[in-house]
Amino acid sequence: MPRIHCPLPLTTGQALDLPAGAARHVQVLRAQPGDTLTLFAGEPGAGEFEATVTRMGRSEVQVLVGAHRAVEREAPRAIHLLAGIIANERMDWLVEKATELGAASFTPLLAARCVLKLKGERSERKLAHWQAVAVAACEQSGRNGVPPVHEAASLAQWIKANPHPPVAAVATPLRLLLSLQPDARPLREAAAGDAAVWLLSGPEGGLAPEEEAAARGAGFLPVTLGPRVLRAETAPLAVLAALLV
Repeated sequence: MPRIHCPLPLTTGQALDLPAGAARHVQVLRAQPGDTLTLFAGEPGAGEFEATVTRMGRSEVQVLVGAHRAVEREAPRAIHLLAGIIANERMDWLVEKATELGAASFTPLLAARCVLKLKGERSERKLAHWQAVAVAACEQSGRNGVPPVHEAASLAQWIKANPHPPVAAVATPLRLLLSLQPDARPLREAAAGDAAVWLLSGPEGGLAPEEEAAARGAGFLPVTLGPRVLRAETAPLAVLAALLV
């Protein structure tokens, strides 16, 4: 049964005109009246709904919302990615696969060594594109909670907006930094337990020394995945797989 993201309040028995993006998706699938779909609003905890296509117009699709299913497929641990922007389609691939593996959110990092530079209208287009990639990955993987793609920020901007909480603070996410430095701790040792995690990873070439120093000063603990050097799009996925799968 096709899964369609429908970011609207959904209620059993509701006759609903699908929003434009969802309607286009259903039309591409060549659905016909009487065909059934699964709709999800994208909010964690909202579950999903069965729906039946009742009308196919030239540009609009109407459905009748059916039974609600309180199904959740979210990861048991929230891991938020603060990832250096990487070039070409590899950032798309990272967002797609990280969504499938259960990442809770994404913040594209405007790091010093980023090849792709974002600002203004181009940044808005890219963020909308990456959010659409995350939506499509949820449709495919069965997730009902769509991870948000936050506004791109430099590490200094992110740290200013998210100062390191006091050591005695309760239920604060761990801050982990993928690092090649010799003092980095093994991931599983540093990330033991089930606390939420902010995972910082760099772009091609890694973080600049001053960025890594700033991250450590903001409470990020350096961690390693072993002796091999992984690509910028591979390393965060390895962390997600190790901690969530």
